[in-house]
Amino acid sequence: MHGLPVAIIGAGVAGLRAARLLHLAGVPVVVLEARPRLGGRILSVDVDGRPSDDGIDLGPSWFWPEAQPAIGALVAKLGLAAFEQYGEGDVLVERFSREGTLRFHGGVPSPRSFRLAGGTAALVRALAATLPTDGVRCGARVVAITRLQDDRVELTLDVHGADGGPRSETLACAQVIAALPPRLLASSVTFTPAIDAATLARWRATPTWMAPHAKFVACYDRAFWREAGLSGTVQSLVGPMPELHDASTASGRPALFGFVGIGADQRAAMGEVAVRDACLAQLVRLFGEAARAPRATLFKDWAADPLTATSADRVPGGHPVPSPQPWVLAPWDAQLVLGGSEVSLSEPGYLAGAVTAGSAAAAAVRARRG
Repeated sequence: MHGLPVAIIGAGVAGLRAARLLHLAGVPVVVLEARPRLGGRILSVDVDGRPSDDGIDLGPSWFWPEAQPAIGALVAKLGLAAFEQYGEGDVLVERFSREGTLRFHGGVPSPRSFRLAGGTAALVRALAATLPTDGVRCGARVVAITRLQDDRVELTLDVHGADGGPRSETLACAQVIAALPPRLLASSVTFTPAIDAATLARWRATPTWMAPHAKFVACYDRAFWREAGLSGTVQSLVGPMPELHDASTASGRPALFGFVGIGADQRAAMGEVAVRDACLAQLVRLFGEAARAPRATLFKDWAADPLTATSADRVPGGHPVPSPQPWVLAPWDAQLVLGGSEVSLSEPGYLAGAVTAGSAAAAAVRARRG
């Protein structure tokens, strides 16, 4: 059994963190990622929407090292460059459509938020670089997990080969870390023997961070809001974006981003073009004509991503709540560990939660291996 690898489902920060720790401990691992890229909900892209090593984040951007020492320590250990979220200048507030935009002096937030040079995907790349090249497989979606009589585990994968055609294959392993949201695990993977009903209900009831949301980014040739003494931060009750921030990269490419406040079903009914147009119109209303002609706009609707969201995620369900209760019971408690950010005992759902969840999952596997 010890010669078999530990299979890790999901190549986001949690899965790669667990893989790194197990690999350093001499435990063989294989990371299985359904997407054709690493990162999961971390997606850093260029102005054309392609993954980039100097990207703009369409997923998580911030971490707070003063309040989240684990991720701060990991960033430092991996030698990654971080920079403080731009917050100099005034904040704009929209309370009512008939009132106009209000301008207030902005203060320094505490704790301070930081971003990674190159985008959050820099953390993903750095973690992946510590693993054997044959230890991470993209385009390999786990659809079934079976516990065999000798306590080995068999995974059934849907794999896209070099020719683009799907095929099914199996993989034997000693244990499994499911480093993906519990709700997604419940909806996408069949277990034999079956997961007990109470545990399955708990997985399905756990909100998936980012899943109901969409993010809009406008990239510009100059940071005209900074020139006007504005921080780029906006709070709006008018919308369609209730919250906006400066998204300029560490390399100096100016950008603004906002969380789209339109619900997932309404976004789908409107269509992406209409949502983008509404968001751009809001930027013009807030910042003037300089905002009308961005170099590019980017849009990511996480609720429409089947490898992130389920039908239950179309309605916001709040944030995951830390819980010390076990996420897996017999007969799976010796072979399966949940290790996604949502199950973290601290900062569940956040980047910091992914780091601590991955660390805890690796520790649990090592303890069970003896």
